[in-house]
Amino acid sequence: MRDILETLKSEHDVLRDLFAKINATTDRAEKTRTELLDKIEANLIPHAKWEELVFYPAFAERASHDQLLQHSEAIQEHRAVELAVLPDLHASPPTSRQFAGSVKVLSEFIEHHAEEEEKEMFASARGLFTPEERADLDRQYEEWKASSAAEAIQAQAKIKTAAKAMLRMPKAPG
Repeated sequence: MRDILETLKSEHDVLRDLFAKINATTDRAEKTRTELLDKIEANLIPHAKWEELVFYPAFAERASHDQLLQHSEAIQEHRAVELAVLPDLHASPPTSRQFAGSVKVLSEFIEHHAEEEEKEMFASARGLFTPEERADLDRQYEEWKASSAAEAIQAQAKIKTAAKAMLRMPKAPG
C-alpha cells in the first residue's frame, strides 16, 4: 500500500545522496556543482512546498499540544532554508568557498530536518493518519507534483530565492 511517509523518506534519501555528491566536489567543479544544485532544488522545492501546503496543515489539525511543537519546528526549519541558506548559496559563485560552505550548511540543515521529521513527526503522523489516509495523501502528492500549480509554486520559490540572492551580492553572506 502507498504511504506518503515512505515517499517523503525516499525523497529525503535522494537528497542525502545528492548532498554527499555536491559536498565531495572541489571548487574547480563549477559545472558539476551547478548541475547538482539544480537536482537538489528540483527535489527539495516541491517536497518542501507540498509539506507546507498540505501535509503540515493536515498534521496540525490533528496534532496534540506536544506534536504542534514538532509542526512549528518543521515550519521554522523550512523558513530558515528558504529565507537565508538558499539565497546565500545562490549569491556565491559555484567555484567559491562561500558556495561550498553554504552547501555544507544546507546539507546539515536538511539532514537535521529529515532526521527529526522521520523519527518524530512521521512517528506521530502514523498515529494521526490511518494507512488509507496516508495512501490518499501519497496519491494527492503525486498528482500535485505533476500539476501546473506545483510548477507555478516552484517558479515562484526560485524567483524569491534569486531576488534575495541579488540583495546579498557581491559577497555572501551579508
